[in-house]
Amino acid sequence: MSFQAYLDTIEDKTGLTPRQLLELAREKGFDDASVKAGEILDWLRADYGLGRGHGMALVHVIRQGPGISSKHVGTTGAHSDESDTLWLDGKASKPVS
Repeated sequence: MSFQAYLDTIEDKTGLTPRQLLELAREKGFDDASVKAGEILDWLRADYGLGRGHGMALVHVIRQGPGISSKHVGTTGAHSDESDTLWLDGKASKPVS
């Protein structure tokens, strides 16, 4: 599954865009460098029923923003992403590539 596909599935599961979840995480102080990934995962599991894989995708966005490694951009296979920048504003508003 591509990184973007993880975020799109999170939106399907929670009804919230990745950007909305990022804002909620900031409000809770989860963007502080001292917060462990496990704390964020516990919150996402308890409040939204997200598992570890989907949760870790959000942990990345919370800690590092929407940029990802270009390693898989434009490749074939399950982990191929279209861009090295993740779309956080929801599937419905995503520009057609």
